[in-house]
Amino acid sequence: MYPIHRNRRLRTNDSIRSLVRETILTTNDFMFPMFICKGTNTQIEIPSMPGIYRRSLDLTVKEVQELWKLGIKAVNLYVKVSDNLKDNTGKEAWNKDGLMQQAIRAIKAAVPEMIVMPDVALDPYSIYGHDGIVENGQIINDATVDALVRMSISHAEAGADFVAPSDMMDGRVFAIRKGLEENNFHNVGIMSYAAKYASSHYGPFRDALDSAPGFGDKKTYQMDFCNRTEAIKEALHDVEEGADIVMVKPGIAYLDIVREVRNAVHVPVAVYNVSGEYAMVKAAAEKGWIDHDKVMIEQLTSIKRAGADIISTYFAKEAAILLNK
Repeated sequence: MYPIHRNRRLRTNDSIRSLVRETILTTNDFMFPMFICKGTNTQIEIPSMPGIYRRSLDLTVKEVQELWKLGIKAVNLYVKVSDNLKDNTGKEAWNKDGLMQQAIRAIKAAVPEMIVMPDVALDPYSIYGHDGIVENGQIINDATVDALVRMSISHAEAGADFVAPSDMMDGRVFAIRKGLEENNFHNVGIMSYAAKYASSHYGPFRDALDSAPGFGDKKTYQMDFCNRTEAIKEALHDVEEGADIVMVKPGIAYLDIVREVRNAVHVPVAVYNVSGEYAMVKAAAEKGWIDHDKVMIEQLTSIKRAGADIISTYFAKEAAILLNK
């Protein structure tokens, strides 16, 4: 009761504010999503994501080495697949000499301690741009899950520390866990995109990989953004099926979901601060409407405050440089 309690006493100056601060952001919180393309000495900036590039393997390795020096300990990998390798089966996804498999091997050879989490979904490999196999205009679940298991085993064989299924097919976490166990990959983890919403915040990402759906949308498998309790159900199912980490995607617009999932599960929670969220900050800062660095740190801190243990963010490198100062 005032005046016995004056809450402003704990805000008097920076020293006391630092002493009682509840949420501390560090480089240990970050995972950096990376886009990989074919070629040598190739770096192509993604127009809708200033400062983010598709890189060839040689430059990807150099970037990973730089990330490690900054204190970033995990990368999430995505590949730009040539059109001639795309079909409706996704078979290029488990090609042992495919671009993703080459990237995993190259990164682990250069920086063995870096945690590598390749994306597991068929959309980069699909002629339809969907996360699953298409039959009669429908994305079919069980055949897609079989393909995802083959993909995950291939990533594990290449040296991945975790596989990261982002497809939202039913039952895929259990099937992947079973496939990894049967092939003696007992220590390869699963970071499941447990609550991935059908969001309009993904636009720049689809520019990066040319993976927009060729027909319809992804609402029959990604979640309805109007729903909250469904996210808890999905996360609990994935934990029961063997997920070591569960992810909520997107981030800033879904912090209520992050907190709900954090309260419901007893495994680490990852949050994907997605491309559209990144692009909006960049665009507003370019206009001079916001202070880029202050907004970046505030948003990343808010994600951690909501309950994230891991933040997959395109800001990771910039934030790490700022935090290291």
